[in-house]
Amino acid sequence: MKIAVVAANGRVAQKVVKEAQERGFDVTAYAREDENKSGAATYIKKDILDLTKEDLAGFDAVVDGFGAWEEDKLAGHVKTSQHLCDILSGTDIRLLIVGGAGSLYVNPEHTAVVYEGPDFPAMFLPLAKAQGEELAKLRERNDVKWTFISPAGDFQADGERSGKYILAGEELTLNSKGESIISYADYAIAMVDEIEKGDHIRQRISVVRE
Repeated sequence: MKIAVVAANGRVAQKVVKEAQERGFDVTAYAREDENKSGAATYIKKDILDLTKEDLAGFDAVVDGFGAWEEDKLAGHVKTSQHLCDILSGTDIRLLIVGGAGSLYVNPEHTAVVYEGPDFPAMFLPLAKAQGEELAKLRERNDVKWTFISPAGDFQADGERSGKYILAGEELTLNSKGESIISYADYAIAMVDEIEKGDHIRQRISVVRE
């Protein structure tokens, strides 16, 4: 398969690039920095908002690895994913978004989300709301084959690659130990599995370590 990874120098994106290339995917990385930190064999220096339809033509899937923590950059979550939607509109190219856990539902009625809970860390609240808005805007797009993949609540950059995960849906899911946890490496496995299978078009899914 031929995939593009944008904002590819980010830590989650790097894991996705590695996993995809190890499976024999043809990976092209896009990022705005001069240095290629992504590990991709093909690297193009270009900001997400400067990407065009021509840049992404011919790919089977595009992975959006954009992430921002600074308050003045949080609007970029919506802005960048909507830009990608605009240039992929009407095509068969799938768009996979690295999402967040804060917008997962905590009840069967889907009326309450994780970030609304009393114990949710205040420092992560602006990010969770930004990614929740990003998902809401994606839900309005019927012209793009998008998939939003939320990690578990404890998303570990340096966690081990166990190779095992539980594929869940819109609700916060715990493993057999009562944990909501996953490593970047296992998340990347789930992401690349979804790229291969394409089973969740215009859906949000979530993953947690077994």
